[in-house]
Amino acid sequence: MVTAPDTPTARIGSIDALRGFVMLLMLVDHVRDIFYVHAQVRDPMDLSVTAPDLVVTRLISHLCAPVFLLLTGLSASLYARRHGTGATARFLLTRGLFLVGLEVTLVNLAWTGRMLPPVLYLQVIWAIGLGMIALAGLLRLPRPALAVAALLIVLGHNLLDGIVLAPGQAGYVPWSILHQRGLLDLPWGVARTSYPVLPWIGVAAAGYVLGPWFATDPRARRRRLLALGAAALAGFLVLRGLNGYGDPVPWQAGPTLGMTILSFLNLTKYPPSADFLLLTLGLGLWLLAVFEALPASRLGWLRVFGGAPLFFYLVHLWLLRGLYDLAFAAGLTGPSGKVELGSPAQLWLVALVLGLPLYGACRWMVGLKRRGRHPVLRYL
Repeated sequence: MVTAPDTPTARIGSIDALRGFVMLLMLVDHVRDIFYVHAQVRDPMDLSVTAPDLVVTRLISHLCAPVFLLLTGLSASLYARRHGTGATARFLLTRGLFLVGLEVTLVNLAWTGRMLPPVLYLQVIWAIGLGMIALAGLLRLPRPALAVAALLIVLGHNLLDGIVLAPGQAGYVPWSILHQRGLLDLPWGVARTSYPVLPWIGVAAAGYVLGPWFATDPRARRRRLLALGAAALAGFLVLRGLNGYGDPVPWQAGPTLGMTILSFLNLTKYPPSADFLLLTLGLGLWLLAVFEALPASRLGWLRVFGGAPLFFYLVHLWLLRGLYDLAFAAGLTGPSGKVELGSPAQLWLVALVLGLPLYGACRWMVGLKRRGRHPVLRYL
């Protein structure tokens, strides 16, 4: 029988390992964002102009945000078992506000190089923060009601795609935050809601609902994770195969089987469609079951990355910013006038090299969190 950790410092290895795994995939994608901007991709991708190896690299990174939000909700549920619903709601609220504050300051500064950029991008840290804040308000719901709400949001939010509001219309601002990507006026420029948060709230709530499974026998838990993952993937295959509801952009048969498969998997992320979430969450649940079955000795290096996720996020962004600025100052620019890598394979190679110092930094932070008692360390 496996129960929740008894102390605030105890952690479940499979959760940290999966979190670390998707963070490394995120590193690859952010290397692409910084050093491959000359071949930027759309959402969903235009397969007629995007090289297949770049398409595959981008598709793999789609796992990151859904799995991370799912684990955010799951971790909150485990925290609630140790500390109670009230304390968990307070922690989610304060940490959510903390993340929103980071998004509009240090995170945007790392991406843009300016504290007050003309376009303030509200991206994944913003979405996680608002997801936590929303989950703090949903915790009072009975768990079955929360499960139904999560399912309705994840599978049903595309029914709202037809509601499109223009700037100046009543409700434009909250709707742009919840479901419609838009631009919000700021005193010095605009904010772009790159990650509309309604679907992500549903994913976080779904993760919270899974919490009681981690008080069951590990073999039973793995069976449940595999079964739920299989149900999600089957739902994806059915919805996507019907080529109707589930994603705003239908798939098309291509000149080759490979191109047809890429079109089938080329899903909308902003906001994440029902098909997008079924596929990525189904795979995420299977990966969690696999990590549950692996010996702890094989997961140690992934658990280091997953043990200090926010620290990793901030350090890797600033590392990428520093490397880009150094290369630019040295004149290492390509035909686009930006610093360019030559191929998607080089994105993976650069991410692999950067993973080494990031591992050392995260290992130091994990040790500091274990030894330290300052409450701020909980947020990192």
